[in-house]
Amino acid sequence: MRFNITQRPDASMLDVVFEQAGEKLIAEAGAMVGRDSALEMTTAIRGGLGAALKRKMLGGESLFQNTFTASAAGERLQIAPPTEGDVMHIKMTPEMGAIFIQSSGYLASTEGIELDTKWGGAKGFFSGAGLFLVKASGQGDLFINSFGAIHEIPVGQPGTMGQGGYVVDTGHILAFSEGATYNVERVGGLKSFLTSGEGLVARFGGQGKVWLNTRNASALASFLWAFRPRKSN
Repeated sequence: MRFNITQRPDASMLDVVFEQAGEKLIAEAGAMVGRDSALEMTTAIRGGLGAALKRKMLGGESLFQNTFTASAAGERLQIAPPTEGDVMHIKMTPEMGAIFIQSSGYLASTEGIELDTKWGGAKGFFSGAGLFLVKASGQGDLFINSFGAIHEIPVGQPGTMGQGGYVVDTGHILAFSEGATYNVERVGGLKSFLTSGEGLVARFGGQGKVWLNTRNASALASFLWAFRPRKSN
């Protein structure tokens, strides 16, 4: 299949052209924008009920997923995430290991990608990232989405900005590869923690990649809270 990501980075959409009959793309329920009428769509619980419930309850993903199957070459499909933001393609191979994605960051994948959930440790609770992450592994094409644009940081690789490790605000972590390790810590001392506007950060080490989302949904909600309608006494 061929694909193109359009309207980046504010309102990204994945435009797919299937090159032969039988090609498939699995996507989150509700992600479809449009498709050729001959393109077949089936909705199912992928990986069995137990695995799907685990992804839904622990990883925040949809219980059902849609599989789009081409009946002929040239058929077209457009999908997009529910929120304003970016979409990125990751070409996965068994050698690169798994990628761990924050809840709601998974958009679509080809048949060779397996999805599971992974315990992120108690530090995930304090980071605001959640206790569980979506684990993607295998061989094929993976598409992730973010609130805001997506920025990739190579960690532990000479000549890159993250060669000595990298510190990320926990609200901006979208995904990271298996070789990247992290610890959640407070910014500076207590005074900095209370007055800097920053809270908890993740200090990444090891060797791998980290994908950041440039906007933070929680920060936006806090900003809008001050403008909410109020009743006067």
